[in-house]
Amino acid sequence: MTELNNKIYSRIALVGNPNCGKTALFNQLTGSRQKVANYAGVTVERKEGRLTTPQGRPITIIDLPGAYSLNAASPDEEVTRDMCMGKYRNEAAPDALICVIDATNLRLHLRFVLEICRLKRPMIIAMNMSDIAKRRGIEIDIPKLESILGVTIIPTIATKKGGAKNLLEAIHHSFKVPTIELTNETDLHVEVRKLLLECVENTSPTSLEFDEKVDRWVLHPIVGPILLLVLLFIMFQAVFSWAQPFMDAIQDFTTWLGTQLSYLLPDGMLRGLLVDGICAGVGTTFAFLPQILILFLWILCLEESGYLPRAAFLLDRIMASVGLNGRSFIPLLSSFACAIPGIMATRTIPSAKDRLVTILIAPLMTCSARLPVYALLIAAFVPKKTIWYLFNLQGIVLLGLYLAGIVAAFLVAFVLKKGKSSYENSLILELPSYRFPSLRDITFGLWQRIVIFVSRVGNIILTVSILLWALSSFPSAPAGATGPAIDYSYAGMIGHWIQPLFAPIGFNWEICVALILGLAAREVAITSLATVYAVGAVDTDAPTQLIHFLSTQWSIPTGLALLAWYVFAPQCFSTLAVIKKETGSWKIVIGTLAYLFFLSYLCSFVTWHVASLFFK
Repeated sequence: MTELNNKIYSRIALVGNPNCGKTALFNQLTGSRQKVANYAGVTVERKEGRLTTPQGRPITIIDLPGAYSLNAASPDEEVTRDMCMGKYRNEAAPDALICVIDATNLRLHLRFVLEICRLKRPMIIAMNMSDIAKRRGIEIDIPKLESILGVTIIPTIATKKGGAKNLLEAIHHSFKVPTIELTNETDLHVEVRKLLLECVENTSPTSLEFDEKVDRWVLHPIVGPILLLVLLFIMFQAVFSWAQPFMDAIQDFTTWLGTQLSYLLPDGMLRGLLVDGICAGVGTTFAFLPQILILFLWILCLEESGYLPRAAFLLDRIMASVGLNGRSFIPLLSSFACAIPGIMATRTIPSAKDRLVTILIAPLMTCSARLPVYALLIAAFVPKKTIWYLFNLQGIVLLGLYLAGIVAAFLVAFVLKKGKSSYENSLILELPSYRFPSLRDITFGLWQRIVIFVSRVGNIILTVSILLWALSSFPSAPAGATGPAIDYSYAGMIGHWIQPLFAPIGFNWEICVALILGLAAREVAITSLATVYAVGAVDTDAPTQLIHFLSTQWSIPTGLALLAWYVFAPQCFSTLAVIKKETGSWKIVIGTLAYLFFLSYLCSFVTWHVASLFFK
């Protein structure tokens, strides 16, 4: 708790422009002592963390959404503005502010600093990326800038261990109320130019030469898209190639655990629940965690290196060709992780129609929850072989599935927008400098994905596994029954009841059960199949056993039709709830379900019938 003028500060907010390194600094200060939620009444992400000063005093750090100005143009910026000014609902304003700026781009970031100074609140300026500025020959007279603004400025390097040490020490005693006089009529652009002339000198005008040379190729209208496609191709090859040893280790553990439970427990209901229900269902799903983490490793590296904003710039023309503005790229990119944050990110799109269309097509981006389903079906029905001595056929198919979702999204957008682009809302994007990814931030990002995945496994998937085991086990087969026992269970009854609807696309009743339960979470489809087919964790590992079972019991057209279904499959309940919250309309939710079901059914129908011509 920082003392200033006999006042105690226990809640401090981080503010700053996007891409200033604010979140990396937040991770440095708080480490794992943080929680993520939403601000009251809105779907804007809220991060809070705890730190302890060298003097032993606990402080709450709030990471406010990135903002370019306090003249809010989006819900994110509205939250930041209202929190800084103490006007956000019934929540108290932070006691003090840490304004994070990029030392390599002071022309942009100092304007926001001056807006914060107008608030006359205790603050510190964290001048991030100070090491990069020094390498580029950007000399900043920090004492003079401190004197003019009347606040403390602390150089930081958020991507390096210990890069926030000085800031942590300054939090105890260095907050000051700005003394620079700025009225509402002050031209902030003029003030920024004055500060740059007085306090900043660039001794190496060619310091940006490296970025410019790389961008000539990365942003080239022909070479750039080819490079992007190559990176995506390598990424999906890695998902299959790199993950296998880790998947084998998880499968070995699942096998060992199931075997031990079988030896320890007598034959009966409890043994069936633990071995056939939980070990088979949860264990089979958990084995695909390495593939998810490798996918996110690539995405985090591309983001940390500064490449992703350039990819957004590259794809702006393509987005415009289907009637969308380039601002739609970031929400759609987020949807590859999960459609929920992607849909929430559409708040930054000014055009109401563009925002709605982006929400409608975000579910077509292949979220990480679909990856385990893809991996299972590809392993079962696509040969594991190398093409041209270099390329993994399974990785090529995985890339094709992702591209199919993207192409479908563009076609749907083109139809909904009728090819009319919102040119008046052109994309304005700050391109950060290229940099080596921070090992700390990547590790932390992967750890968050593990926590989220384990949480889903422990809550949704475990619950559904137990429910499905009960549905598959009761009631028991009657005396003298000749068919499999599961045919007489509740799961069998439900599957057989709806199977005629899906018979034209080659789906059996077991798939029908998986589709219904998969509405809770996509990964549950694997759990459902493992439980319905009673794939246990004894004698052999459950995932391999399930893959072998599907490849021998299903036809190739059925497996390919199910892959086609999951490219367009109707969304999970959580995503539908977010669509309702963002649009406020049940009609849009129902319409989203209807068009996704239509596309899924149509593509599965075509895939099954075409594949049946070549495979029996």
